[in-house]
Amino acid sequence: VQNLYVRFDDRIVCSGISFDVNEGEIIALSGRNGCGKTSIIRLICGDDIPHTGEVIMNRQLKISRITQDFSELSGNLTDYAYSHGLDESLFKTILRKLDFSREQFEKDISDFSDEQKKKVMIAASLCTPAHLYIWDEPLNYIDVFSRMQIEKLLETYAPTMLIVEHDVRFREKIATKTIEFG
Repeated sequence: VQNLYVRFDDRIVCSGISFDVNEGEIIALSGRNGCGKTSIIRLICGDDIPHTGEVIMNRQLKISRITQDFSELSGNLTDYAYSHGLDESLFKTILRKLDFSREQFEKDISDFSDEQKKKVMIAASLCTPAHLYIWDEPLNYIDVFSRMQIEKLLETYAPTMLIVEHDVRFREKIATKTIEFG
């Protein structure tokens, strides 16, 4: 990302942002609400966001993304794994590490709590082979114990990652670099 300016209508949301994401790094984007963090990751993921500056990426880069929206989650976990091309065994193993009981495996995801839905998205992302993992506020709805479990999973999987997260403790624990703006 080089000299990036993101704007909506006449308002500049963020300006002059530059950073690189190198293999093995976990980059945290940090700043106040509304300063353009989510807009930057949406732009990197290919969304049409009004901007100037450059986002330079390998065209074959595979991205695994967690958004803040999980309203479309439905079906049981087996069906979800199949429809998303996930290794079902690995997917459910990660969910067990995030305190899912075996009974939950047969329930409809739409009936899960917001915390459980977020864990489904995290497990699915970690099961998706990618060069870059982009997570937008993954700890929304997540309790402290689960946050620590997610930290351990990230230590185990060691993904290259771009993350937006307001939890300072989590950022300090997992990020190799923090980009402050806004």
